[in-house]
Amino acid sequence: MIQLKHQELYRQMLRIRRFEETVLDSFPRGLFYGTTHTYIGQEANAVGVLTSMQEGDIVVSNHRCHGHFLAYGGSMHALAAELMGRSTGICGGRGGSQHIQWKDFYANGILGGTVPLAVGMALGERSSDTGKIVFSFLGDGTLGEGVVYESLNMASLWNLPVLFLVENNRYAQSTPVHLHLAGEITARFEAFGIPAEEIDTADVSLIAASADREAKLVREGSGPRGIVIDTYRFAPHSKGDDTRDPEEIANFRKNDPILLQANTIEQEELKSIESDVDEEVAEAFQRAQADPVADPNDLTASIGTIR
Repeated sequence: MIQLKHQELYRQMLRIRRFEETVLDSFPRGLFYGTTHTYIGQEANAVGVLTSMQEGDIVVSNHRCHGHFLAYGGSMHALAAELMGRSTGICGGRGGSQHIQWKDFYANGILGGTVPLAVGMALGERSSDTGKIVFSFLGDGTLGEGVVYESLNMASLWNLPVLFLVENNRYAQSTPVHLHLAGEITARFEAFGIPAEEIDTADVSLIAASADREAKLVREGSGPRGIVIDTYRFAPHSKGDDTRDPEEIANFRKNDPILLQANTIEQEELKSIESDVDEEVAEAFQRAQADPVADPNDLTASIGTIR
C-alpha cells in the first residue's frame, strides 16, 4: 500500500469530482458525444482501492470509468479529449466515455462483460507467473448478469489473482437495490469459495486499508477475493435521468467523501489544493476543446498509447 498523506488523497478525489462536474455542466453545450456516467460521490472508492496498486497491475473498469482512470494515473486532458471525440484522446477519440484503454487500464460499457475480461487477464498473469494482480470494478446492477457467476466460478476453480470490487451505489440505473437484488452481495462470492468483506463507508482511508489487506492476500496466492463497498452516487445515472427522492440524496451528501477528507486538512492547504485542481481541470478542457476532431477514416491514429 502506498502511504499517501491526507492532502494527496484529497487532491486525487477532488480532481475526479471537479472533472466530473465539468463534464455534466458542459454536456448541454454540445461539447461531448454520446452519453456519460459520472463518478460523483464515489471518489473515495477508486482512490482508496488503487493505493494498493503496484506497477504492472491491471485495472478493469466499467461504464462509470472516469474516476477509476484518473485514480489509476491517466491524463485528464486525454480523457477530456476522448469524451469530445478528439484525435488526442486516450483512444484517438474513438472510445468515448465508456470504452477506453491505456497501459494496463481497460474499460467498456457492456454490463457484466468486464468481469470475464478481468478473469481472463488474471489467468494470463498467473500462467506467466508475473506476480501481478487484477482489480475488477463492478456495480450492484452487474450482479444480475449470469456471466458474472460463470466468471466467479472459474476464478475460484483456478485460484486466480483477482480482487473484485463491488461498488454498491444502491441503484441499478433507477431501480433501488432492494427491488433488484435478493440476499447478500457477499454471499454471492462466498458461494464460489471466494472470501468477501463488506464496508459501508465514504472514508478513503478506511477503504484504502481494506483494499491493502485484501490485495496483499491475493498477491500472496490466496486466490480471488472480494470487497463490497456500500457507497452512493450524488449525480444521475447518466446525464439527466434521476428519479430519486432529493431528500435521500441530501442525506447521503452529509457523508460526502470530499468533505470528510477536507476536515483532516488545514484551511490554507485546502485553498491551495483547490486552486491547483481548478486550474488543472480548466486547462485540460480548454486544451481538449482546441484539439482536432478525430478523423474516422484515419486508421493510423494511436489507440491506447497517448500519455
